[in-house]
Amino acid sequence: MKVEAKTAIITGGASGLGEAVARRLARLGGNVVVLDLNEDRGNALAKELGANVAFIKTDICSTEDVKQAIDFTKGKFGKLDIVVNCAGISSGQKTAGKKGPHDLEYFKKVININLIGVFDVMRQSAYQMLQNDLNDEGGRGVMINTASVAAFDGQVGQVAYAASKAALVGMTLPVARDLCGDGIRICTIAPGLFNTPMMAALPEQVRIDLAKTVPFPQKLGDPDEFAMMVQQIVENPMLNGESIRLDGAIRMAPK
Repeated sequence: MKVEAKTAIITGGASGLGEAVARRLARLGGNVVVLDLNEDRGNALAKELGANVAFIKTDICSTEDVKQAIDFTKGKFGKLDIVVNCAGISSGQKTAGKKGPHDLEYFKKVININLIGVFDVMRQSAYQMLQNDLNDEGGRGVMINTASVAAFDGQVGQVAYAASKAALVGMTLPVARDLCGDGIRICTIAPGLFNTPMMAALPEQVRIDLAKTVPFPQKLGDPDEFAMMVQQIVENPMLNGESIRLDGAIRMAPK
């Protein structure tokens, strides 16, 4: 499926990996709706990228917000063809330590945003995609989730984050099987170390040392390389039900 003239929603689209996806899809002639909590960045990005890009403030943990965002997208561009879920948070607590057990409410918060919120976007978007006519590949849409290499090599303190990302990987195939009869594809990307704003906040020497842990290419990933993978999934009809590591062959150490 070509991106040109197709309509995409991108959660977490105002910064980092999501912003890179928004820029690439807009550059390819797609219509893009950015979903994010950051109104200033979201509105600025939409203004910069032009008339085929819009922003709507969205909390993916609110079912009503998600519905409003999808309705907004359909109202503005007529349909929904592509969903890219980039919204999420990281975590940093061990299962237990000298100060006590892992904060259960924080664990629930990570799962609520990284898994339940993502699934809510998926289920509502898929329902909307069912209204689409079949394209020239016999399909109706594509959904792409963002996991992490932590889904496979979770580090110390990443129990909540790793659990949420592993769940995204785990549901990729059953969701693909659920929707294959309706012509909707789904894949998950598991990125490694990428040069996102979160990474940019670290001291330069730390970033240099982290880049050296990537076997090849020995660098932090460029967000546009993630966006390139999104484009490739959208355009290649045989990519379905797959979780793809995009990590330069890194395997994360325990800590």
